[in-house]
Amino acid sequence: MPGKPRMYLPGVRSHVVQRGDDRQACFFEEENYLFYRHSPEESCKRYGVAVHACVLMTNHVHLLMTPNDERGISRVMRLVGNRYVQYVNKHYRRSGALWGGRHKASLVDAERYLLVCYRYIELSPVRAGVVVDPVDYRWSSYRHNAEGEPSIAITAHKLFLAISLNVDERRRCYRELFRAGSNDDEIKRPVDVELQVSQCRLAVIDSNQMSNVGAYYWAVSSGAAAGWYASIGEKASCATGAF
Repeated sequence: MPGKPRMYLPGVRSHVVQRGDDRQACFFEEENYLFYRHSPEESCKRYGVAVHACVLMTNHVHLLMTPNDERGISRVMRLVGNRYVQYVNKHYRRSGALWGGRHKASLVDAERYLLVCYRYIELSPVRAGVVVDPVDYRWSSYRHNAEGEPSIAITAHKLFLAISLNVDERRRCYRELFRAGSNDDEIKRPVDVELQVSQCRLAVIDSNQMSNVGAYYWAVSSGAAAGWYASIGEKASCATGAF
């Protein structure tokens, strides 16, 4: 019996996770990543969904998405997931499940957690020990958001754009967000993100004052992703690269 359709709030960000069946690999070679990476472009445009950040890991996918209507994300994930399974099964002459059930998602309060979620997603390969610097991982949105690498699949969120009106300055600030406590202990240290953000928000009055902007994003970044995910019932596991 098919599951009930999942409903999302129009205009509200969601952190979406799709895992491989029994946490087994769902990407096996470069061609697989390329196929999946380009798959959401058409479906997101068709169903009115914006993707702000993403990462493709060996056995799971993270996406930060905003839908225009309540069913947009579900439709995109179903279409992309089915197409990818058909591609993999045909390419490798296999059958059976590839994904471990339907995707999971958590709403993201943009004011409190949006940039923390950006950072959490794009640091996945660092936590997994695949790379030391997120810029070295090809299959995430970090190179686009931090370095300006072209991508028609990624749409900047308004709060990301609000980091600075100057593109170069915005990217510089975003890179600083990742340098501020990028080791595993600091990523997972539980702190009160909301309190730190509220205390530092006034520091971002003048976007030309780089020291103030840097202080703000240091506060946001030090708000360990694990502290946030503990509040929504998710736990991080760095052993396999699965969050």
